[in-house]
Amino acid sequence: MMILVTGASTGLGLATADALARAGHRVVLHARRPDRLADGEVAERMHALLFADLADSSAVQRLAGEANDLGRFDAVIHNAGVIDGPVTAVNVVAPYLLMATLTPPARSIVLSSGMHRSGSPDLDRAFAGSGDYSTSKLLVTALALWLAARTPTLSHAVDPGWVPTRMGGRGAPDSLEEGHRTQEWLATAEASEIHPVTGGYWYHRQPRAPHPAAADPAFQARLVDRLEQATGVPLAL
Repeated sequence: MMILVTGASTGLGLATADALARAGHRVVLHARRPDRLADGEVAERMHALLFADLADSSAVQRLAGEANDLGRFDAVIHNAGVIDGPVTAVNVVAPYLLMATLTPPARSIVLSSGMHRSGSPDLDRAFAGSGDYSTSKLLVTALALWLAARTPTLSHAVDPGWVPTRMGGRGAPDSLEEGHRTQEWLATAEASEIHPVTGGYWYHRQPRAPHPAAADPAFQARLVDRLEQATGVPLAL
């Protein structure tokens, strides 16, 4: 299988990309810049390396074009995320733009967080530059569930847990291995082994109930409309 993993220079993304490559998949690793890669040996196992700053919408669209040149992906794992700074741009707008401009993959997995449950469904705040990490994860979870309901792509959101990465900190209590196992499974397992086959919110390979707004079709539709307005790029069905 050919699989794109975004934000894979360190932490969960790097662990995910490495595990998939070791399992024999053709992995395309995205990072912000070449000097961000934490492990050169892992890079040598990749099918291809792509670089783009996901806070820059034009760079995201260039990334999509370069990825499309490689062929249609079996799965895209939207792992990239920031906990402060341009959280809406990186955590929400970039996944949307990739969904809108990549050749539709068979599967799409976004990285959510248990913190999404404390996010705000106030779209005006999120898109006015005052969005926070929790809200960004609520929005990207809603986007994943919208994609599942409205397109043929099998789409899921994953809470990897609070894991000991640069973002999570050394004292994080969850397992780094468990933190990437679910998205690898969702990207590669037989569809018959996954229940629900699409539209799931997962924690350690177990489905969980997300924030009610994330599962609300009306909220999902408002979010997608707002993203289309913000980017000028429609997500075609």
